[in-house]
Amino acid sequence: MMRQIAIYGKGGIGKSTTTQNTVAALAEAGNKVMVVGCDPKGDSTRLILHGLTQKTVLDTLRDEGEDIELEDIMRVGFGDTRCVESGGPEPGVGCAGRGIITSINLLESLGAYTPELNYVFYDVLGDVVCGGFAMPIREGKAKEIYIVASGELMALYAANNICKGIGKYAQSGDVRLGGIICNSRNVDNEHELLKAFAEELGSQLLHFLPRDNIVQRAEINKKTVIDYDQDCNQAGEYRELAGKMAENQMFVVPKPMTQDRLEELMMDYGILDSL
Repeated sequence: MMRQIAIYGKGGIGKSTTTQNTVAALAEAGNKVMVVGCDPKGDSTRLILHGLTQKTVLDTLRDEGEDIELEDIMRVGFGDTRCVESGGPEPGVGCAGRGIITSINLLESLGAYTPELNYVFYDVLGDVVCGGFAMPIREGKAKEIYIVASGELMALYAANNICKGIGKYAQSGDVRLGGIICNSRNVDNEHELLKAFAEELGSQLLHFLPRDNIVQRAEINKKTVIDYDQDCNQAGEYRELAGKMAENQMFVVPKPMTQDRLEELMMDYGILDSL
């Protein structure tokens, strides 16, 4: 059965890096995976494609018109992972979320969602306020959501807001939160804070990724960590995260916190000083 998973998180949190490394671990284990980049920057598949700047769906449509084939918008990378980048409108023109809507509809019409696929990942910009970025969950494409966060206030603030969006669309569909992934920033008491944060939402801390400079070294070499150094500790962390995701049975409608409660939680773990 094909699982459709959306990864959300605040901009700059390492969401695309986490997604690509998790996908590499799943592909390494023999899974057939497709990644649909839903960020206008178009960098959701760069490491899987060894740095190839893939032409986006929107750019292809603009340049070549409606009559395009699947191979015009899809590239195959590490572990035979299929890669698509939605792209965005020209700067200052239109809603960037439109690219996601156009891409998913086009992929469906071109038969990209083939039966042998085990996973489809949507790497989505963290702001679900714009309707376009909510597309994978609003239209019922992605049933599972994971949020990448850290122990920093703005990362948790964004994660809490994303949970509000999930709650809204869960009322009319099957979308559920599968858990929080901590991409560590070495904040004091970070693991304990993220565990408490996830539990307060009614969810779980799926995995805590320690900070490791090998992630940056692999990126400079245009590779995922597993592709760059399969025997390093961080490669093992991504394999563990992929395994937990594969076996996860805990999917919930999250219970977002008030801003006051979120700040109170951070004070409890010494991240925020008492006001």
